[in-house]
Amino acid sequence: MQEKIIDIEELLEKKRYAELKKYLKDLNSADIPPLLDELSEEQVILLFRLLSKEDAAEVFTELDSDIQEKLINSFSDKEIKDVLDELYMDDTVDLIEEMPSNVVKRILKHISKDERAIINKLLQYPDDSAGSIMTTEFIDLKENMTVEDALEKIKKIGVDSETVYTCYVLSMTRKIIGVITLKEILLAKLDEKISNIMDKNVITVQTLDDQEDVAKMFDKYNEYALPVVDNEERLVGIITIDDAMYIMKEENEEDFEKMSAVIPTEEAYLKTPVYKHIGHRIGWLLILMLSATLTGTVLAHYEAAFAVLPLLVSFIPTVMGTGGNSGSQTSTIVIRALATEEITVKDWLKVLWKEIRVGFLVGSAIMVVNAIRIYFLYHDVKLCLVLGLTLLFTIVVSKSIGCLLPIITKKMKLDPAVVAAPLLTTIVDLCSIIIYFQFATAMLGI
Repeated sequence: MQEKIIDIEELLEKKRYAELKKYLKDLNSADIPPLLDELSEEQVILLFRLLSKEDAAEVFTELDSDIQEKLINSFSDKEIKDVLDELYMDDTVDLIEEMPSNVVKRILKHISKDERAIINKLLQYPDDSAGSIMTTEFIDLKENMTVEDALEKIKKIGVDSETVYTCYVLSMTRKIIGVITLKEILLAKLDEKISNIMDKNVITVQTLDDQEDVAKMFDKYNEYALPVVDNEERLVGIITIDDAMYIMKEENEEDFEKMSAVIPTEEAYLKTPVYKHIGHRIGWLLILMLSATLTGTVLAHYEAAFAVLPLLVSFIPTVMGTGGNSGSQTSTIVIRALATEEITVKDWLKVLWKEIRVGFLVGSAIMVVNAIRIYFLYHDVKLCLVLGLTLLFTIVVSKSIGCLLPIITKKMKLDPAVVAAPLLTTIVDLCSIIIYFQFATAMLGI
């Protein structure tokens, strides 16, 4: 990418705009936004004006909101209209949501009354719902149409539709009654009725369905687009596979942040102010710090054991680390299984039994390896048994907690990712210390 930036800057500096325009045309539109991030504001504006109409719209939707704002502020009214004419309705809605009011006013000046009504309706849907991410540009057909009629309509409105590969058959009241692909239309006879070749088994989603659930349906049903219907089963929009991929990317990033005890943010790292970073992190850190006092209290309770055998302290990191790692392994696997619906809350007993068996076998192997290590270092059989049994029980308990916590959280209709690392680690550390010193005091007589 750095080589491309150097080439672009060189052409800009020498004002060889014709060559630069050809250079940009040869690039894939998806490769252009990262390049613009590395250029100055003046260079971005100049470069954007050299793009073709179609590429400009595709590139514009992928730019950060602050760059979009700067471009709009530099555009003439005609340039704004040209960009908006090429945008699909869902992209226009996203743009309006992210722009300040003064920029929104300029955008709305170039949008027709009918389009404004659609935009206002889309903006009313709750965030993270299917309605908020759908587009209203799709191809709808009537069941009494012939294949020839359908092809004529596709040619007429296809250029302004999000996709032409999947078409929806509607009744007179706009209720969806069938679905048909462009391939099926092209392979059928011209005089064939659409009602004879359409698929009546249509998978639909509701406008208020959660967008993450909708994204999972693409994987489950192997669809390229899903129709969105209202409460009366009327078709109001569609969601395409690229929307689903974007949703899954966002959800994965959000879960990753939650698993690291960070409140999710939609802003880029470098563009998020320091005070926001602090606000997103300090809450969980304070909670975990206060909860860690429980572990300190338990350690203080066994202070007499330290005095008798100070060597016990050196094994605390091993015990706590093994417990934490075991619990994290299990919770990550269980959270993923819950997210992909491989398991449900009702399967908790099966999951627990499986993790107990895994924990016992893994713990047994680690117990033997650790016992050999301790014996060669200290030649103390009792110490070998204490550490070995501690690790065995710690791993079993940690894996049990690691599988149950996400399931319990899911049952409470909360996000299982919240408990994946921070809360789990605190609980497992506490249990590990209790198990360790219970074995130590009982078997070493201290």
